[in-house]
Amino acid sequence: MWRNTPTRFGLLTRALHWTMALLIFALLALGTTLANIQPGLANLWLYGLHKTLGFIALSLCLIRLIWHFYSPPPPPIGPARALTNRLARATHTAIYLLLLALPLSGWVASAASGLDVVIFGHITLPAIAPVSAAWEDTGFALHGLLTKALMALLVAHIAGATLRGLKHDGTLRRMIHGSTSTD
Repeated sequence: MWRNTPTRFGLLTRALHWTMALLIFALLALGTTLANIQPGLANLWLYGLHKTLGFIALSLCLIRLIWHFYSPPPPPIGPARALTNRLARATHTAIYLLLLALPLSGWVASAASGLDVVIFGHITLPAIAPVSAAWEDTGFALHGLLTKALMALLVAHIAGATLRGLKHDGTLRRMIHGSTSTD
């Protein structure tokens, strides 16, 4: 029930997938808001919230990758060499890479600003970049670019899942219910 099988997504994989999906959309909405407001004392807590949620997303991504090592997900439905399955695999790989790179680029940029990177309102993360305007500018530029790439890939991922759902091939049902059957 918790573990994946050759034909089913286990409960833990599905819970991680949908939790991360909600978290990523919250981060995208919050990050977009932060990019469009003037920083000030009244909204400083939003930056801390964004950093905390980003740290949680990074942690969940690492947990999910470790979990998939111990409980590999089932292969895609249909021929492995089918174009849709190759595109899905490439999209998933790129999403995972972005889910690792995005919070790290934000962490670098924030550390380079010279301000402490505080999560959960109390835990100060170590600086992973020197205090430097060049590092800060590069980190935030990269963070913005990676965010746009993630948004594009999420649109592709959701479109692909929707198309497969409309074709009733069982892929979407398997991520929601665990299996392709209606049991």
